[in-house]
Amino acid sequence: MRRLLTALAALAALASCDPAAPPAPRLEAIGYDELPGWSEDHQTEALAAFRRSCEVFARKPDTAAIGTALVPMTARDWRLPCAELPRLAATDGSAIRTFIERWFQPFSVAVGSSSDGLFTGYYEPLLNGARQRGGRFSVPIYRRPPELVTVDLGRFRKDFARQRIAGVVRDGRLDPFAERGRIDGGALTGRGLELVWVDDAADAFFLHIQGSGRIRLAGGGEMRVGYAGANGHPYTAIGRVLIERGEIEPERVSMQTIRSWLASHPDQARALMSKNASFIFFREIAGEGPVGAQGVALTPGRSLAVDPSFVPLGLPVWLDVTDPIDADAPLRRLMVAQDTGGAIKGVIRGDVFWGHGEDAALRAGVMKSRGTYYLLIPRAAPLSPTG
Repeated sequence: MRRLLTALAALAALASCDPAAPPAPRLEAIGYDELPGWSEDHQTEALAAFRRSCEVFARKPDTAAIGTALVPMTARDWRLPCAELPRLAATDGSAIRTFIERWFQPFSVAVGSSSDGLFTGYYEPLLNGARQRGGRFSVPIYRRPPELVTVDLGRFRKDFARQRIAGVVRDGRLDPFAERGRIDGGALTGRGLELVWVDDAADAFFLHIQGSGRIRLAGGGEMRVGYAGANGHPYTAIGRVLIERGEIEPERVSMQTIRSWLASHPDQARALMSKNASFIFFREIAGEGPVGAQGVALTPGRSLAVDPSFVPLGLPVWLDVTDPIDADAPLRRLMVAQDTGGAIKGVIRGDVFWGHGEDAALRAGVMKSRGTYYLLIPRAAPLSPTG
């Protein structure tokens, strides 16, 4: 085991020694009058998300570290604002703005001289499936294999905080788990790991991208599935692969155009999807909605997936980007960082959860908005921003 941990540490050290690393992120305290559109948003819509995050913090001891190197915090920093939150009326937008302004300090975020970043969207898709294989239901959605090991390297060395690696232990060493191509080719067949069967391989692939979904069951009823683990291989965007091949123009790439390409090239679809070696495992879930990385149900239009290496889960965020449907209109609203994603990497990067249904699918599928966000950090946090 010592050799295994040494190897993991060496691997993480190599990964962190990037000679072309970007400039360090920079925070600057600003006023609420500098937040574009701050007084125009319906902050009441974010109240449910806010409360769910406070419930998580309430279960932690005061000294529990819940921040990042960029935003250091402990659970104690949330005690007073979270204690006041239940007294707010869900319909009183003015009171909610006053509450946030009292307890949270806004910070602009920049990397070098740029505050610009990419913001995409995701949603909860609806698939057709059955609990037993049969007829058109032949594509498995798998449970997490019991031998899959996920290692949080930060538990062994603080400088590896929030770095994870996954695989399977064989003869005292951690080996890579099977990649998507091998799993789709039958690497897990016959082990009873099938959670449900669906009728379309492309639908299953996009379920992996979204991380959660609903399955409309043959014979009636519906089940909800959520993220249970990943095989540890890096995420590759197949849209980028299609761009590199000249199959789709960069400005036309969306979930919808990728789906169209897969449907019109059935003989090449599986090979293309295998370019994304990352593979997601699922579990059946119940409750108000899909569960994000913070362990709470996500709120449509108000929950944001972030890179947790930089942005702490549970932190309120002011989003300022372009609307995914109307590029000439702004999308400015209060969000709460409550989820993560394999493709969500970087300081100024986010993924908006849009919920479920046709409108959510449209917005998530086409969203490639440029813009920025502002972090709303508890005033009690020991943060010394650089200017």
